[in-house]
Amino acid sequence: MTKIARRNTKTKTANARAAATKASTPRAAIKPREAKTAKSKSTGPKRPKVKGIGRAVKAANKSVVRAVERSHGRQSAEAMLTELKRRLMEISDLSFAGAVLNWDQATYMPAAGAAARGRQAAMLSKLAHEKSVDSALGRLVDALAPYTEGLPHDSDDASLIRVVRRDFERAIRVPSDYVERVSAHSSASYMAWTTARPANDFATMRPYLEKTVELSREYAGYFSPYQRITDPMIDDYDAGMTTESVLALFAALRHELVPIVRAVCDQPPADDSCLRGMFAEIPQLDFSVAVARRLGYDFERGRIDKTHHPFCTKFSTGDVRITTRIDEADIGQALFSTIHEAGHAMYEQGIDAALVGTPLGWGTSAGVHESQSRLWENMVARGRAFWEHFYPALQAAFPEQFSKVTLETFYRAVNKVRRSLIRTDADEVTYNLHIMMRFDLELDLLEGRLAVKDLPQAWRARIEADLGIAPHDDRDGCLQDVHWFSGGIGGSFQSYTIGNILSTQFYGAAIAAHPEIPDEIARGEFGTLHKWLAMHIYRHGRKFQPNELITHTTGEPMTIAPYVTYLCHKYGELYRLPAGSAGVPPAPL
Repeated sequence: MTKIARRNTKTKTANARAAATKASTPRAAIKPREAKTAKSKSTGPKRPKVKGIGRAVKAANKSVVRAVERSHGRQSAEAMLTELKRRLMEISDLSFAGAVLNWDQATYMPAAGAAARGRQAAMLSKLAHEKSVDSALGRLVDALAPYTEGLPHDSDDASLIRVVRRDFERAIRVPSDYVERVSAHSSASYMAWTTARPANDFATMRPYLEKTVELSREYAGYFSPYQRITDPMIDDYDAGMTTESVLALFAALRHELVPIVRAVCDQPPADDSCLRGMFAEIPQLDFSVAVARRLGYDFERGRIDKTHHPFCTKFSTGDVRITTRIDEADIGQALFSTIHEAGHAMYEQGIDAALVGTPLGWGTSAGVHESQSRLWENMVARGRAFWEHFYPALQAAFPEQFSKVTLETFYRAVNKVRRSLIRTDADEVTYNLHIMMRFDLELDLLEGRLAVKDLPQAWRARIEADLGIAPHDDRDGCLQDVHWFSGGIGGSFQSYTIGNILSTQFYGAAIAAHPEIPDEIARGEFGTLHKWLAMHIYRHGRKFQPNELITHTTGEPMTIAPYVTYLCHKYGELYRLPAGSAGVPPAPL
């Protein structure tokens, strides 16, 4: 997700998104509230509402420009826009500088540098935030309002003022000292997690996590009143959604998923032993890089490095980096994490150059961003057509391991469904149950129904109820995800499921426009798909709200129907399920 005000976990485009495009509001935190009940409205003071920019339908004319000039002295609209973009570029540069520090911390920084790195990152976050809440920035936005009223809604200038206004109104609610505190805490917590997780040491992480919960409550408090405590954080990640709308989405999807999981898991499991063995690091990395390059990731504007938890980060449009994790005993780790992060990176590399240095120069939401990584990882790279082209190359790279393994066996192995403990290892069918569990646990932590000290047991009880398995330790339980130990709690996990849903919706729209895409994929050609995504999603950056972009691109708002159909068809065929067996009434797993 993003990595500056905090270490992202979702779109992972390196905190710069949180600090720069979200006006440096590190969405990681919140204020302790006396009320522990979750469903009561916040009783904090109401904030004055600021009028939004009206939707215009006519081009700017001289009278509009004269009105702008009167509203801001003799300064022209063009001059004010130039000044606004100069200020936004400074904020962007500070945020990107922080992203460089965070990337280094997650890849090459020696452990002894953690304290200084935390201090440095905190200072940059504070400076970026202070510039984001400068009253002069707000005055420029107000002065340009008459100018934008004469512009089409989708023009760059109208979109810029609209998004800057939203970000500014959110940023001014959050004190600079809070931004600094969150950044410093996130850095320290992340470094502690990198050693505590391998050591299965929840006791070390407990005080960090308790502080994170406290900071997350504090953050929500700055946006009171709200219906549910996670509403402000969800709005940061997936604008337009709320806790209740996410819960409704999850309930509808769970109703469809549970019988599919049960039907598939009742079948004999696929043999995935071919994915495990001895796979040297360098050939794995070489193959992964070759695939990412073929898909369209531009290594002239990026690079790949190793890390504990893979992510994508951006320092400029000419420097969008990805990271991966290599396991010499499991070839699937590096390959699919690399493709996943390349999906995020191609989105960032495809944004219109005219939007660079402004809040428009990022993906529109975490859910849409995740849809692009999931589209390439699952819809494309776990598809049969993809491996019809790439499997011979993989066999050539690892002849001893794959020379006697058929394409069909390999294809079934990379799509094996099983009840697993680790979210990042989960298959397409069970993955969203992991997300729903985390979302519910976050809500319980923030609304006071669950204490941090009881999290390990609550985790074990919930995953056993949902999937029928339980971890023997915390390393494979509540310590497994970097999210809670590198930023904030609440509002981010839903983006993964939204991304899964949208990946099929966007891919279906691309296929409808270009039915030749599957055949091209089987030939190792990805240009048509990549160009369609760039034209309809990438280039727009943040110009449109998520559902606005989704509806414009696919012809309808987000819907689970294509996703459920995709899962039923693909896994019904893979596991030779009888017709209708995946549509039985839901029941506990």
